[in-house]
Amino acid sequence: MFGTQAINGRGHLCIGGIDTTVLAKEYGTPLYVYDTALIKNKINEFKQAFARHAGLSWQIAYASKAFSSIAMIQLIDEQGLSLDVVSGGELFTALKAGMNPKRIHFHGNNKSYAELTMALDAKIGAVIVDNFFELDLLEKMCADRNQEMDILLRVTPGVEAHTHEFIMTGQDDSKFGFNLDNGMAERAVKQALQSPHLNLIGIHSHIGSQIFETDGFAGAIKIMMQHVSEWTKNFAFQLQVLNVGGGFGIHYTDGDRPLPIERYIDTIVTTAEKECAEHNLSMPSLWVEPGRSIVGEAGTTLYTVGSSKDIPGIRKYLAVDGGMSDNIRPSLYQAQYHAICANKASEAAQSQVALAGKCCESGDVLIKEAFLPESCTSGDLIAVFSTGAYGYSMASHYNRISNPAVVFVEDGEASLVVRRETYEDLIRQDIALKDLSRNK
Repeated sequence: MFGTQAINGRGHLCIGGIDTTVLAKEYGTPLYVYDTALIKNKINEFKQAFARHAGLSWQIAYASKAFSSIAMIQLIDEQGLSLDVVSGGELFTALKAGMNPKRIHFHGNNKSYAELTMALDAKIGAVIVDNFFELDLLEKMCADRNQEMDILLRVTPGVEAHTHEFIMTGQDDSKFGFNLDNGMAERAVKQALQSPHLNLIGIHSHIGSQIFETDGFAGAIKIMMQHVSEWTKNFAFQLQVLNVGGGFGIHYTDGDRPLPIERYIDTIVTTAEKECAEHNLSMPSLWVEPGRSIVGEAGTTLYTVGSSKDIPGIRKYLAVDGGMSDNIRPSLYQAQYHAICANKASEAAQSQVALAGKCCESGDVLIKEAFLPESCTSGDLIAVFSTGAYGYSMASHYNRISNPAVVFVEDGEASLVVRRETYEDLIRQDIALKDLSRNK
């Protein structure tokens, strides 16, 4: 159980003081439920971890790719965090939410002219430049507009985090960033420093996601600071910001062993301080970009059981009214989750089943080995935990399944923050053949 999750006297799972069966009845299923008190607690853990280090300059930017909506961005803004966006859509959402542009950082390995135009028009805080094409394009755009922009250069330090290969990003063979080992990053630093419109304030790295150790962060910082030391001597580069990204692991199943947030932050701070002292450099501001670690455990997806299939001696399947259309992670990179029967939460979970989705793919199985009560059957409510990151964000319309609603819950109150899509929503952008011929 996470945050405010509890089992009431009726044996029902409650989140934020609300019975999940009540939520399911009011908003339907599938349903994304976010415990906003837990989100706030996670944010405070990061703040307190940094506050332990007196005199340190730091910044926390929520990685909005984990879950982005107007209400979510407003919650982040209320908590005083900065924001990491990776597309025009995420930037548009942030601006519509009223986020202060100066606290927005723009990431991504293929930012378009239109996206960079939106960023420059809004006068966002910084662009994290990913490659030479973008460096050239941004310089030209700023020159044409006679506008300056703070930038960080994303570098690949050659550190491979102990995680799934699809979510490793700091290794040499990556689509992201300037490689440190082959001199690409040094060339980028020289070019950026020569630009009259780009203000190079720092460097950035992100070594991967769902990381359960601190060695990768320490190793990346050591490598980056060695290069910073050389650039400082050779090019008079002044490092103002060292951004080490995110990737802090969370709990999905009993096999996960995430570290306390302060362990990650302590390692990042002490390693940076040690490296600065060793290379006689001023201590930069330290930035981190947590996404999953802020919203992951706060999210629970509710499903209703439909059909079942028992294959004697092989497996029993219980199918729910969602699946890879609202959570593609199990199919995409074998992500594992834990589930309970939310309306029978007090009953012993002794029956092993495969929790299947409704999409027409054999791989649409949310949990291959879920343990649920023997009595769990059609009409019962399933709660899948830790779905707050990359569920809604990666949802699709496969099989023309509409996207679920999203509710925030706290202190016994529920707020609908994203409406459930209707079938009319699914065809809203479609154009009929008769209309095509009319437009010729």
